[in-house]
Amino acid sequence: MNDASSPAVPVALCLGGMDPSAGAGILRDVMTLAALGVHPMALSTADTVQNGRVCLAIRPPRNPLPAFDALVPHLGGPWGVKLGLCALDPDTLRDLTIRLEAQGPSARIWDPILAPTSGVGLHDPGALRAMAGILLRSGPWVVSPNLPEAAALAGLPTDADPGRLARPLLDLGAGAVWLKGGHGALDQVEDFWVTAGGVRSLGRHPRLPGDRRGTGCTLASAWLGFRLKGLEDADAAQAAGTFLRAAWEPGARPGGQGRPCFAPGGRA
Repeated sequence: MNDASSPAVPVALCLGGMDPSAGAGILRDVMTLAALGVHPMALSTADTVQNGRVCLAIRPPRNPLPAFDALVPHLGGPWGVKLGLCALDPDTLRDLTIRLEAQGPSARIWDPILAPTSGVGLHDPGALRAMAGILLRSGPWVVSPNLPEAAALAGLPTDADPGRLARPLLDLGAGAVWLKGGHGALDQVEDFWVTAGGVRSLGRHPRLPGDRRGTGCTLASAWLGFRLKGLEDADAAQAAGTFLRAAWEPGARPGGQGRPCFAPGGRA
């Protein structure tokens, strides 16, 4: 087989925080997608100073637009995009969304991040809502908040009805809201898939023991991977949840330090 006849593979463009410890952010996205057989590409939209214990600082990155333009030749086949932590100024974010939509991604997911579990944060609820107002006008994004993030965006308590929690994002243009229940207080975790057509439960599962860094990144990037492998939206969310539960144990503490993260290799 010559180089020209090598098969095209789906491309997942990961936009998010550069976590040097790789417990979360775009390095975690890359590991997840590679485990699923999807080719990852990545651009930083936030540079962080952090390790497995704490996030010390979050800073705007170098302008990502020239690097995105350089990747455009790879976006001619099936491709999708995931956005996580973002420290871009509004004008740069707006320019980036215009470029993304010009290339027609077949799947889009935004994992909004209010604050890391430990250390400094980046967005207050008002800033997240402003970001949503820019991003969600550009196309039918899936938004995947946890309960505290959804509540902050909606200005409601975390135990509000899933439809009410999702409504502000749908009103701004989201194609769907994947409301993740992992931060709830019950022994059973239940996610919901909310669209303009209604609310769908994605099933209940026993709460997993302990915690892991990068669960939101892993779920959102796994969703993108499964979408690019042919699953429909809600089915991809269920598959991503199954992937995360299978990868939960044994966990890993790089160098024996910090909170546990997912072990390299994943389980596709």
